[in-house]
Amino acid sequence: MIAAPGQTVALVVFGASALGFGVAVFRTKSMVRSALALLGSMSAVGGLFLALETEFLGVLQLMMMATEMTIMAIFMVMFMMDPGGLGQMDMTHQKRAAVTAGVVGGLIAVALSALPSWAAVVVAAPAPSVQLHDLGIELMSRSMLIFETAGLAILVAMIVATTIALAEKQP
Repeated sequence: MIAAPGQTVALVVFGASALGFGVAVFRTKSMVRSALALLGSMSAVGGLFLALETEFLGVLQLMMMATEMTIMAIFMVMFMMDPGGLGQMDMTHQKRAAVTAGVVGGLIAVALSALPSWAAVVVAAPAPSVQLHDLGIELMSRSMLIFETAGLAILVAMIVATTIALAEKQP
């Protein structure tokens, strides 16, 4: 299947945005700005999913990352000494090891994508409505307990963190 010109443009724009915001995560001097840049990068990845016509994953990525990054930024403002980045702060640590790991990881990724022969994963994929139905059945059957437990754990963690933050401000 050949991609439409608009789809190709969307892939390029969202891909470049994801990379640009990813770089901005480490170039800023503020934890909050870094969280917002990470939100921009993850939103661009959600846009990539939408451009690739995987609507469920795109919307899921956008909803999850918007919520997660907003909560992260709020907690940074509550608990960081300098969340606005007015003081000098370096967001990169162990630069040589990070560059080495990035180059090695990139070379491995290129080798794994270029060297093996790629055969078709499936002969014929089910229609999107069938895929969505099957995913719903999976989420509402054996995986439901896992998602309910994770949701409850996240809710308890947010309540405890808020309680701790409020308890410290009382005289």
